[in-house]
Amino acid sequence: MTMTHVPPTRMPEEASDASVIARSRDEPELFSMIFDRYFPAIHRFAASRLGPGPADDVAADTFLAAFDQRDRYDLACATARPWLYGIATNLISRHRRSEVRLYRALGRSAARDEAESHADRVADRVSAEGLSPELARGLARLSQGDRDALLLVVCAQFSYAEVALALDVPIGTVGSRVNRARRKLRKTLGPTAQEAISHG
Repeated sequence: MTMTHVPPTRMPEEASDASVIARSRDEPELFSMIFDRYFPAIHRFAASRLGPGPADDVAADTFLAAFDQRDRYDLACATARPWLYGIATNLISRHRRSEVRLYRALGRSAARDEAESHADRVADRVSAEGLSPELARGLARLSQGDRDALLLVVCAQFSYAEVALALDVPIGTVGSRVNRARRKLRKTLGPTAQEAISHG
């Protein structure tokens, strides 16, 4: 008796993250859609915090953890973006010493060209390659919670509500952390660098 191979059903590209994750519980291969949608952004975020080397591991581990936890995903959330960034942020926190070392090293580096274009994207200005020494020193001095909240707003361009989802804290706590982080950074930053923390 000949068995006919039936290929797995495909989901439309525009399917919501929640519907993809729900289906992936029975059809695990569909989770690759979530990976394809978000891996580059998660990798960029991790690289902006830790540098390119550790970012490879953090990004890969983020999706391994997400795959393992997909049965617990809140299907009321149409987009998985805050969930994934929350996982990535938790993994980055395990590298806290490396992150602070990176910022301190950048803080000791020679000042960047003052003629740097103000049209540069905010995320680029807060990336490991784009940090000014002053901003790097300021970030190194922030608490982990304040730094996490601020960089989700600046690098990932999250709203406060999305940061609250990602970090599993009340939205008021997000506002307090971001405002405190900005106040501390403004004490050490010149007027051109302040633009990097003023968005969100």
